Amino acid sequence: MRRKKDPRITVRLVTALIASMVTLSVAAQAPSPRPKLVVGIVIDGLREDYLDLLKGYFGENGFKLLMRDGVMLDNVNYGTALDATAATAMIYSGASPSVNGIPAAFVYDAEMRRQYPIVLDPSQIGNYTDETYSPKSIRVSTLSDEVRIDGGGIGNVYSVAPSPSQSIILAGHAGNSAFWINDVTGRWATTAYYKDVPQPMQARNFSRSLASRLDTLTWKPSLSPESYPDLPAYKKYYPFRHQFLRNDIDRFRNYKTSAPVNTEVTDIAADYIRGLRLGTHDAMDMLNLGYTLAPFAAAKDADNRIETMDSYLKLDADLARLFRAIDTNVGLKNTFIMVAGTPAQPSTKRDDEKWGIPNGEFIPRRAVSLLNVYFVPKYGNGEWVSGYHNGQIFLNHKLIKDNGIDPKTIRTEAADLLLRMSGVSRVWTIDDIEAGRAGHNADALKRNTQVDYAGDVFIEVTPGWEIVDQNPNNQKEVRSTVRTGFMSSPVFFLSPDLKAERITSEIDARTIAPTVARLLRIRSPNASELPPMRFNR
Repeated sequence: MRRKKDPRITVRLVTALIASMVTLSVAAQAPSPRPKLVVGIVIDGLREDYLDLLKGYFGENGFKLLMRDGVMLDNVNYGTALDATAATAMIYSGASPSVNGIPAAFVYDAEMRRQYPIVLDPSQIGNYTDETYSPKSIRVSTLSDEVRIDGGGIGNVYSVAPSPSQSIILAGHAGNSAFWINDVTGRWATTAYYKDVPQPMQARNFSRSLASRLDTLTWKPSLSPESYPDLPAYKKYYPFRHQFLRNDIDRFRNYKTSAPVNTEVTDIAADYIRGLRLGTHDAMDMLNLGYTLAPFAAAKDADNRIETMDSYLKLDADLARLFRAIDTNVGLKNTFIMVAGTPAQPSTKRDDEKWGIPNGEFIPRRAVSLLNVYFVPKYGNGEWVSGYHNGQIFLNHKLIKDNGIDPKTIRTEAADLLLRMSGVSRVWTIDDIEAGRAGHNADALKRNTQVDYAGDVFIEVTPGWEIVDQNPNNQKEVRSTVRTGFMSSPVFFLSPDLKAERITSEIDARTIAPTVARLLRIRSPNASELPPMRFNR
């Protein structure tokens, strides 16, 4: 006789089967763990063409690791030419200078007639320095802020970079500390705005200071001169040799643009990772680093290719050492790494006269004098122009207001006169820029202009001409040669969650911050202007 099935058994079997299917489905959909350590690296002057040129010279675990295993964005566009400080702010905020408040490392005070650092904050005091800086000029949140906020303050955010403005922007408002090299003493300095002074940095300043080591440091080629690619013969016969001697007043400033400074930053980064036990807390830690591949400030001539290539080779070794320290102490599988290049600044040296390249000198002091001479008989006595800074003419707004003159009218007259000067190719007023009718990329120029710091008239000097200016703080002559050739700046993302990919299409730099935020599963910075990118995972 067949036994009748118990319906309760059937129900239990079905329930168990459904539960197991749900468990399997949830397990399949569960997100991977978030990284324990985030490493943000910004490299001033990193160029995609040099990476391709030198890839056969790199080791396996530096730039090659990024190109082989990471997502590589070949062509990141910042809109207009920006210095490393403004480009770093755009990368970390996802916003342009008109929104994030950072148009350049130095801005101009028309009333005081002097330039000053964008991060200047007299209400703060310095630590290991008399410089008074803070991040108050950054008007929005940054990736570093969002990482720290996400962890409720349990995770830590540190930054180390040669320049104060870049280091402070990398640390953001909520960072634990930001350190840079003081131009006068060579000490690693910070501001009392940040509360932490990490022990590894204290030890370095007291027992291994740069001032005590630079005398014996010599930067010379890593390879025999004939081994570097694409060098003319004369460069092979006269290899470079740079020293940073005690009797050179600019030795720390020059050092900050040299290849050896990258080794110093890497040493400190490795000390931080080990000594501060980064990546071992109950929230994400973040370490931000600033490196440089910019033209060396003390190069002897305009052709500094061998110094530049050597800087790439040395930085490749430094990156390999950094990645090894991360893998040993935290694990690359537990780390998210971003490496962002900022646009390369052109060499300040003019080509030798023997080549016959058209050139000349544009002297801003003469432009200022010319405008004053023109305006005095028309509007009356007084200094109608307050000064010149970074391609911009600043008018005397108080004098203009006191005389009841329409500011737009006098700006237009100044622009018309300047356009007739030798060496001036184009001129715009701030009104043209705000109306979106200036230059071939008017929208980008508008969003990259921070009105609160902008001049009244913008001058574009003819390429090949040399701008001969004076530093308003020390009256030293400063020469720079105008070049407008565009070089793309790559960005890399390295994460175990991302498949290797190379993207050659143009990418707006403002998408980097929201993309990183999405990959880390944190909020985007509060002023992010564009949506994040999506990759193969």
